[in-house]
Amino acid sequence: QVQLVESGGGLVQAGGSLRLSCAASGGTFSSYGTGWFRQAPGKEREFVATINWSGSSTYYGDSVKGRFTISRDNAKNTVYLQMNSLKPEDTAVYYCAAVPHRGWGTRAGDYAYWGQGTQVTVSS
Repeated sequence: QVQLVESGGGLVQAGGSLRLSCAASGGTFSSYGTGWFRQAPGKEREFVATINWSGSSTYYGDSVKGRFTISRDNAKNTVYLQMNSLKPEDTAVYYCAAVPHRGWGTRAGDYAYWGQGTQVTVSS
């Protein structure tokens, strides 16, 4: 079973950048697909990005395509989310999630393990 810990959130002005990290422990992380989701107050959890176990494939939600980049370093058991050109509507708690056995997906239900989340606030 893998444990996930997100970091890197904070307060940034619109147009700025942040890089989120998701550090994994307790499992064979290199065989897990990993995704980022976000949830704003009063809204449903939204898919942001996903990357497969090897890092060879990525997929993004329409609202972040072209601005966010997901990557991973299996040697460090870490997945990253580089967020550029941030907008106030990107404000949310961002969650890292993982699925074993080389799975991946765009739905929250595709993922077995979740971190506690990190707050991102973008001011206008």
